[in-house]
Amino acid sequence: MLAYDDRDGKIWMNGELVDWRDAKVHVLTHAMHYASSVFEGERCYDGKIFKGHEHSLRLIESGRLLDMPIPYSAEDIDAAKEAVLEANGFDNAYVRVVAWRGSGLDMGVSAARNPVCMAVAAWEWGSYYGDAKWQGAKLDVAKWKRPSPETIPTAAKAAGLYMICTMSKHAAEAKGCSDALFMDWEGYVAEATGANIFFVRDGEIHTPMADRFLNGITRQTIIEMLRDKGYTVHERRILPDELESFQECWLTGTAAEVTPVGQIGDWHFQVGQITRDVAASYEALVRA
Repeated sequence: MLAYDDRDGKIWMNGELVDWRDAKVHVLTHAMHYASSVFEGERCYDGKIFKGHEHSLRLIESGRLLDMPIPYSAEDIDAAKEAVLEANGFDNAYVRVVAWRGSGLDMGVSAARNPVCMAVAAWEWGSYYGDAKWQGAKLDVAKWKRPSPETIPTAAKAAGLYMICTMSKHAAEAKGCSDALFMDWEGYVAEATGANIFFVRDGEIHTPMADRFLNGITRQTIIEMLRDKGYTVHERRILPDELESFQECWLTGTAAEVTPVGQIGDWHFQVGQITRDVAASYEALVRA
């Protein structure tokens, strides 16, 4: 496995394609010290980025929420992604767009005079959860809680909001799990470290209401797909005590795609027919 800073290829950086190993920033980059960074993760299937324009729009909105205006239009960002895929010869790849406050005249909390930079990279990346995608992932329950929307911009895909995700995923992996499930600050089920979660009970779908964490583009796609198939979907507050009443469970996200869940803490789920149907339908949709 190659380190991410030592590969052949091209990365788009502030308007031009540069050699992969030369895509660097200064140690006094504001984002490194104060987490002034937003990003998008996307997948390209058979030469087409799935919902790429929606991701570009969300990146711009995330920047706005962090008072960090991104100096590129959604169309500019779309073009940069296509240029990276073409330069690297990828038809199937993961695409990462990141925008951040760079180094400049400010090096305190305030950074209004520092430029906003952007880069786009792509690489070939298989299943995010490895074999767990087919066997059913095992999740730990994180000790950290998703914070209140009064404390963080929950609608932004901001790098700083992933700090507790890294800590929780490390703790989960140390226990032999693939990921961790967060509760929110009031104790309701929220999401995994990088994916939204769905449950099945008696043929109906239940998923946490996405007003306290990022409303994933894949999540929205799956809800629309389920309703088109005639399933009843309940977006609501879910208490942990309810988990024992659900028969099936899965995660959704650009990296995760649709990943069945077999266990969360002491609760067990079957990789059932609805989960398999959703996973197969999503795979067909992204390659349509």
